[in-house]
Amino acid sequence: MLNGPLLHPDVLRVLAQSGHHSTVLIADGNYPALNKRGPRAELVSLQLMPGVPTVAQVFEAILGAVRIDAVNTMGVDRADSYAAATPGDPPVWDEYRRLLAAAGSPCQLEPIVKWEFYKAVASEDHVLTIQTADKAPWANLLLSLGCRTFTNP
Repeated sequence: MLNGPLLHPDVLRVLAQSGHHSTVLIADGNYPALNKRGPRAELVSLQLMPGVPTVAQVFEAILGAVRIDAVNTMGVDRADSYAAATPGDPPVWDEYRRLLAAAGSPCQLEPIVKWEFYKAVASEDHVLTIQTADKAPWANLLLSLGCRTFTNP
């Protein structure tokens, strides 16, 4: 039986087969996961009920399993009709920053505005989308996997 923080067999399999610079999307419940992904990316749907699980919960499990070199959020496009509900940084981003600090990660959140975020996800490097049922706005995370040869400073 596994002892680590990440137990999902399909997620573990894809992470084990991935390498440096592969990207993993942890999508919120509103993300169009079926059609906004890389050409070879696998889709794992984890939605149990609204809000379960959250992107933050999946992010925490992944941080405990693999090295992450970069963390991109879906940046708020101020021209987007949904942006008015989020005047500053989305509140969930503070939770992501807390999780990064707790994991001892040197990564900072780097926003990519919505339409550019979709393009980044569509990359050949995108290997996995984990669809959550998170209800928080602008909760999507695109992770770039690191290399185990190097350690965090």
